Amino acid sequence: MRLGQHPLRLRLTLLYVLVSVMSSTVLLVIMWALAKSLNPVTPPPLPSGPMSGPPSPGPADDGTLPAIDAADTAGSGLLQPLIALAIMALISLFLGWLIAGRVLRPVLTMTERLRQISDRNVHERLALPGNRNELKDLADTVDGLLGRLETALDAHKGFVANAAHEMRTPLTVERALLEEPLIDPGASLESFRHNFERLLVISDQRGQLLESLLTLSSSEQGRAADEMVDLTGLVELALRERAPEAERRGVQVVTSLRPVSVPGDPVLLGRLLVNLCDNAIHHNVPGGTVEVSVHRKIGRVVLTVANTGEVISADQVDRLFEPFQRLRRTADDGHHGLGLSIVRAIARAHGAELTAHPQPHGGLVVEVVFSMVGAGELATAEQHALAPPPA
Repeated sequence: MRLGQHPLRLRLTLLYVLVSVMSSTVLLVIMWALAKSLNPVTPPPLPSGPMSGPPSPGPADDGTLPAIDAADTAGSGLLQPLIALAIMALISLFLGWLIAGRVLRPVLTMTERLRQISDRNVHERLALPGNRNELKDLADTVDGLLGRLETALDAHKGFVANAAHEMRTPLTVERALLEEPLIDPGASLESFRHNFERLLVISDQRGQLLESLLTLSSSEQGRAADEMVDLTGLVELALRERAPEAERRGVQVVTSLRPVSVPGDPVLLGRLLVNLCDNAIHHNVPGGTVEVSVHRKIGRVVLTVANTGEVISADQVDRLFEPFQRLRRTADDGHHGLGLSIVRAIARAHGAELTAHPQPHGGLVVEVVFSMVGAGELATAEQHALAPPPA
């Protein structure tokens, strides 16, 4: 059972024994070949004159010389090396088991600690001690993965808590609106009508929240196959649909648009533009401006949306792109703090670079850069752009 619990250790041990036995066998063969070549077996010389001593063994009755038992001699000569080889194999088996256990001990330690880590103690790390080697790099990589997993779990918990809060608030208001005419015995038809109108508004807001959550989820999961999308046309459509809202808030829209197309999903890109325009118009000041521009760079398309508004500190910009994060909360304003987070998710799904920075006098500048060509085409385009004009 102990061997069955450590199959990799057993394999390393057998591999070590195999290498040791093969090396010992090759060494014995080489030593035997060298000994045979240095000490060849030669027959003794025959006497040339009459011998005074006892007669040497002569030929047998059948005329043949007495033969030496070569098999016994060879067997007795190889017996000791074979015994030494067997002892060497046993010693290699024992040493191989110890060496394999020593090598695999950090792996077993990491495995045991990883089994103890769950969502409740994901903050723990392996922190494998020792100098840097392959196992140390593996442990550090696993620690990095655990760190990213902890960040994702914390973000997920925060997202669920914020979503529950956003869904619970309209439910509480709906219940109060339904109970109000039931508690009041003198409720009139107008009070019922007024409460139903408010219920419809709250229902629309909840529908928008659910739609935003679905869009955010689909954007983070990816998109369908690319197609060339008229980005300038989508910008013009989004601004045209929001012109009444901008006029009602006293916001002036300034555009600088070049006809360009980018590869992507037209539905998601349309939602990205709608959210950027809504954010720029809603978070503005009376008499403010919204500047929207689309232009080309070498191998790229740059979309810029800038708006005036309240002063935003630089450390708050990244927070605005997190779900359910707003500079200020306004009751029943129909905004849930998901607009910019959806923009970021759609930009990531399209491989675009999203940057944002506050303006000195208030407001925000959001820039989305779409890649248009590959590395080879980009280099060719840069060469044509930097080439001197023809004479």
